[in-house]
Amino acid sequence: MEHEMRAEYEEGSSGRVAGAPVKIWHMVRGVGTVAMCGRELDADSETRPADDWGTVEVPFCHSCGAMYLREVP
Repeated sequence: MEHEMRAEYEEGSSGRVAGAPVKIWHMVRGVGTVAMCGRELDADSETRPADDWGTVEVPFCHSCGAMYLREVP
């Protein structure tokens, strides 16, 4: 199964605005907008490849991380 990271932005910010501050990164299955933790994310939010997990400068959702690690060999 393919995964990708998707940004959740600070309150009042949106992925539609260049340079919006990322609050936390989530993992989604495929190219969806529902994080593995269940949070609905903005369809316009920034995405990164799953290989970037653990390398970004902002926090990563612990729930998404735990579920992701159980699905990826």
